[in-house]
Amino acid sequence: MSQAPRYVIETFGCQMNVHDSQRMEDALRAHGWVAAEGEHDADLIVLNTCSVREKAEHKLRSEVGRLRPLKRGRPDLVVAVAGCVAQQEGEKLLRAIPHLDVVVGPDNLAELPLLAETIRNGGPPVARTVFDLDRPTFLSGGTHEAVHEKGVCAFVTTMKGCDERCSFCVVPYTRGPERYRPLDEIVDEVRTLVARGVREVTLLGQTVNSWMPPEVLDVSTSSHDQSPSMRASSSHFATLLRTIAREVPALGRLRYTSPHPRHLTAELIDAHGELPVLARHLHLPVQSGSDRMLKRMIRRYTREAYLERVNALRARVPGLTLSTDVIVGFPGETDDDFAHTLSLVREAGFVALFGFKFSPRPFTPALKLADDVPEAVKDERLAALFAAVAVQQQAHLASLVDSTVTVLIEGESRPNLTRQAKFPTRVMGRTERNEIVHLDVQAGRDPSPLVGRFLEVRVSQANAHSLVGALAEADVRDLPEARAEPPKARRSLTIVSEG
Repeated sequence: MSQAPRYVIETFGCQMNVHDSQRMEDALRAHGWVAAEGEHDADLIVLNTCSVREKAEHKLRSEVGRLRPLKRGRPDLVVAVAGCVAQQEGEKLLRAIPHLDVVVGPDNLAELPLLAETIRNGGPPVARTVFDLDRPTFLSGGTHEAVHEKGVCAFVTTMKGCDERCSFCVVPYTRGPERYRPLDEIVDEVRTLVARGVREVTLLGQTVNSWMPPEVLDVSTSSHDQSPSMRASSSHFATLLRTIAREVPALGRLRYTSPHPRHLTAELIDAHGELPVLARHLHLPVQSGSDRMLKRMIRRYTREAYLERVNALRARVPGLTLSTDVIVGFPGETDDDFAHTLSLVREAGFVALFGFKFSPRPFTPALKLADDVPEAVKDERLAALFAAVAVQQQAHLASLVDSTVTVLIEGESRPNLTRQAKFPTRVMGRTERNEIVHLDVQAGRDPSPLVGRFLEVRVSQANAHSLVGALAEADVRDLPEARAEPPKARRSLTIVSEG
């Protein structure tokens, strides 16, 4: 009996890319592939790419180059590039990288097993980067139990593509126009995941809160024609959230990312105030605090409108925490523009932030603008941005010491090499406001029964980016004694962060 073919997937970039990698695993497993322990014994290596930032593209080219000797020694190895860079470059990648076999775009991921087998059977290199505009398909994350056998948190796609056309962003070109998944499909996947032990679901989309049922989509009444005023309260996305809450009552917690501020309507804000299952945290990208920069970025809201929505949300959900995305060094950004961004960071009270230096992306309108902010200035502004939010994050975490928080235990904390064997096992989880909490488990006890449980935890310490808490005595007493287990195989899904 021949051995099943083996794969490794390495992921660059955002949560959508992580989700796409999971869907590729689904597709490969359905066709008889199994996870490899590493690149050395893989028959297929997939590099799933991001092109939102130039840095991710550089990582890709470095990784593909690193695989050249491996491919030379094993000509039957299939090397594939998937994701946004694949969509962006298409067949040009095949011409530029002789040892590359497959290029597959985000809408063609289900074809990966067939494409890989074709190469293994002697076929020529191939690129598949066709958008599914007429009949959009969405690969479900509930189809293969093995992918989610240990996870208590899962992603569910609600839409793909983007119609916003921000001047700095390549996503509309690499993911295509907005296409929406039917409500019943989304609810069914959430229900299936919860039945398999998932406790927290994050809904995904490039502008997730612009979702609408495909059957009511009408180009003449596109969301882009809506007034940016808070009076435009209609929100199909709010209906989706309410439906999930009603139809899947066993779901413990619901999040979504990434929303666009324009679609944070009054109706959606009301849903936050009325649905206990919704986490009290929102990641709401702002990109700049300067109206002049927001206009150049084609964000189609003002600083005042953004803060109006934030304040309305906080009034409806007291204690809600916010995180955001910010670009520094956008063409034409002055010291005064950046000062407006810093003041917005303080006024909005963000407790976390993803900051990026502007880098020109292919096909984007910003290419017509001179990249006139020196790299040294971008570096200084990025450092100042991180310093400002760090002060707010640390103050927020410190305010939680001696309080009790509800934590969903997700698994064992990442190993800390400085910890000695005599220290107890440490598990981690997140609160509804997205604070990371680490908990020590008594030595000799097996912490696995804690995974997937919501625990009331007393916070004892605040670190720079997380909290430390203590388990209740009753929770410790219920834990079984730990038993030695054979070493586990390396996971096939390698996440390479953008940072």
